[in-house]
Amino acid sequence: MAKLSILNERMEKYACENVSQIYEDFNIKKQGLSDSDVENMKYRYGKNIIAVKKEDTFLFRLRLSFINPFTTILFILGIISFFTDTVLYSVKQTHSITTAPIIGIMILISGCLRFLQEVRSKNAASKLMKLVNSHVTVLRDGNFMEISADKLVVGDYIKVSAGDRIPADMRFVFTSDLFISQAVITGESSVLEKTHNNLKKGKSYSLIDYENLGFMGTTVISGKGEGLVLAVGKETLYGNFNIYNSERKSRFEISSTSIASVLIKFMIILVPLIFILIGFTKGDWIKSFLFALSVAIGLTPEMLPMVITTCLAKGSISMSKKETIVKNINAMQVFGSMDVLCIDKTGTLTNNEIVLEYFMDIIGNEDSQSLDYAYLNSFYHTGAQNPVDDAILKCRNMPNHEQHFLSISEEWSKRDELPFDYNRKCVSILVEDNNENKLMVIKGDINEIADKCSFVRFNGENIKIQDDKRKNINAVVDDILEDGIKVIAVAIKNIQRDKNNITVEDEKDLILIGYLAFFDVPKKSAKEALRKLQNLSVDTKILTGDNKKVTASVCQRLGINTERIILGKELESLSEEKLNEIVEKNNVFAELTPHQKVEIILTLRDNGHIVGFMGDGVNDVPALSEADVGISVDSAVDAAKDIADVILLKKDLNVLESGILEGRKTFSNMTKYIHISASSNFGNIFSIVCACIFLPFLPMASLQLILLNLFYDIICIILPWDNVDEELYKKPNEWSGKHLSRFMLFFGSISSIFDILTFIFLYFIMCPALCDGKLFHMISDVSLQIKYMMIFQSGWFIESMWTQVLIIHMLRTKKVPFIQSTPSIPVMVVTIVGIICFTGFSYLPVANLLGLTALPLVFYCYLIFIVVSYMLITTLAKSFYIKKYKKLF
Repeated sequence: MAKLSILNERMEKYACENVSQIYEDFNIKKQGLSDSDVENMKYRYGKNIIAVKKEDTFLFRLRLSFINPFTTILFILGIISFFTDTVLYSVKQTHSITTAPIIGIMILISGCLRFLQEVRSKNAASKLMKLVNSHVTVLRDGNFMEISADKLVVGDYIKVSAGDRIPADMRFVFTSDLFISQAVITGESSVLEKTHNNLKKGKSYSLIDYENLGFMGTTVISGKGEGLVLAVGKETLYGNFNIYNSERKSRFEISSTSIASVLIKFMIILVPLIFILIGFTKGDWIKSFLFALSVAIGLTPEMLPMVITTCLAKGSISMSKKETIVKNINAMQVFGSMDVLCIDKTGTLTNNEIVLEYFMDIIGNEDSQSLDYAYLNSFYHTGAQNPVDDAILKCRNMPNHEQHFLSISEEWSKRDELPFDYNRKCVSILVEDNNENKLMVIKGDINEIADKCSFVRFNGENIKIQDDKRKNINAVVDDILEDGIKVIAVAIKNIQRDKNNITVEDEKDLILIGYLAFFDVPKKSAKEALRKLQNLSVDTKILTGDNKKVTASVCQRLGINTERIILGKELESLSEEKLNEIVEKNNVFAELTPHQKVEIILTLRDNGHIVGFMGDGVNDVPALSEADVGISVDSAVDAAKDIADVILLKKDLNVLESGILEGRKTFSNMTKYIHISASSNFGNIFSIVCACIFLPFLPMASLQLILLNLFYDIICIILPWDNVDEELYKKPNEWSGKHLSRFMLFFGSISSIFDILTFIFLYFIMCPALCDGKLFHMISDVSLQIKYMMIFQSGWFIESMWTQVLIIHMLRTKKVPFIQSTPSIPVMVVTIVGIICFTGFSYLPVANLLGLTALPLVFYCYLIFIVVSYMLITTLAKSFYIKKYKKLF
């Protein structure tokens, strides 16, 4: 790897300097920084706040609220409208400059409401995130204390240990078997050992050669270290990479873009058509241009971003009450769309409270020597905390054994360590006794250990393993494995006295001592939780690194089909086509490496699935990153919590069920808005096209069309609080614009039919009745013509508003509205009050300025008839639509 020029100069310099020189250069005292020192360092070098995702900043949320495809269109239309209002119209023509301000009001309402929802959601998440925020041990004023990682400054002396995510770029001063994964920086999965030794000056180093430096974002796999912070925030290597800005587009963003593209395509087709049509039929190209502009505004669902944000925020806040933190509110919709959930066995299906059941020799007899060596390995193992080591170390609390295990740890002292990795599947410890005899103690996967052994110990003798007997070496534990009991092997090897370090090459010609057997009880709630997920059409796949037989036993107890279990080694030789087939047909995968978990997730995504992954360990970070929605728990390592979209405060699949239901309710209400509003808007525009061909005047003034759109959008703000039918959240649905065009054309056309009937009633019956019994072309009096147009436009304005608002109730459900499915009380109240208020608007003095007038009672009699007819026909048409296309949205 080439040397990276963005490496902070301080880091390069102090990798080669003595530690004492660093203390001197930064004027750091041995007892750590004081409060005044902290403020000074913060002023000179900045805060440690780079690890904030772009979307978490105030300015980003403000920009997101006001700048999106729809508000951008409105902004452009507003500028054009202002230009035409002030420049193109002559002084003689009466035209008020109100279109542009109304557009501005629409943008302001949409943006402000969305911003308020974004801030509300962020604040709720931030309060909960305090429960799981990363902390670091730092030396301040002579005392070690825990502080939030974002409070670190350059010059702080900090401690890191297994499972920690390094919070800043640092120079190690002390290390003990410290192994770190730099995958977040280098992209390579290998684990590197770090030391505190000075590097030689004058040499050119690659990134992986800086063995005495720790970089922000990298993860401690095993061991521990202490050191000085040399760079924080944007000055770190991690900050320079700008990692969060380079993330791939989420499934939600891709789907939202597809919806926007559908609406914009309709706009591109209809707006020029109306411009040309009105221009030729009415002869006023300026008026034609303005009206086409209004049509474009009418087709723009400017409240869509706000409604989506409200739905997502409402869902995430509801989840916060169910012990679930939704870090990224967009994950709420993906949560609901998820149709495959990949989970590990340990801690999710089981209690993750492993108990040591047996310790035995190679033929299955109880043997304390196996336990003694395993205890020695676990006692000195510095890797991330794990249940197996915890169970072994608890043995020192057995009655009459405290002194025994204490003497073992006092007799042997540690010299070196090879941490666990998923290629070797074992941990090796080099220890030395009081007589300077050195011994390597290894524990790990039974098959991997067996392959490394040349001898077995039986009755105190080391017996050579015959090649023809090797395959049966672990036969003694087969029955135990089938009972769902986890088994690890323990082996040793004598090491030369003058050797103080061990390598992977030393892990051969071992002596197999025996086995340890552990039991992790399946959760009582797991079986029921899996059944609930199945009822929600979520396919659960088990991805575990555990042994095949143990995995099979646990899965069988929980009712999971184990007829075919795919092993990690089988995946290595599969073609891409075969892998696609395997991941679809099988639900249990065992003995996997972290890379293989990622491979399975990516394959499922490529096959069109929305994939969730639940994990809590360092090895789960790659899979969490690649899943459509990453799920972790508050007890997870920092790296896992940092990358996850959702954090559970309780590691229980039943909590996931609640999250999926909330996500689907969120999805349903988002879908209602976009489909209903888009079809209504399209119906209005199609009606305008028809009217322009036959009417001698515009069916609705430009300003009226914009005002109608504004009134309707204000009412639609309540949709996130609507009830959702049970069948709508029983199955996952995809958030996309795939079927939006079909829905718009079908139901928009029905809307246009009733608009045209209203045109006929207004033009041929009501308007003549109120204008001396004459049709428009028969009237020569200009004032009477204006009255005729005002009555017509007011009639269609009110009819459009009534039908648009009330059709929400017809199309919000697949069922018979009000009988089989009732809307929420807020939706009922807002739609009724909205219709009353906006109908009453036409009776206000200001309405005349907008070309609207009060209408007689006879119109409302007709209106009730036409609206009821429209609602009935739409309900019947909805049944036909569902029967033909098998779904409504």
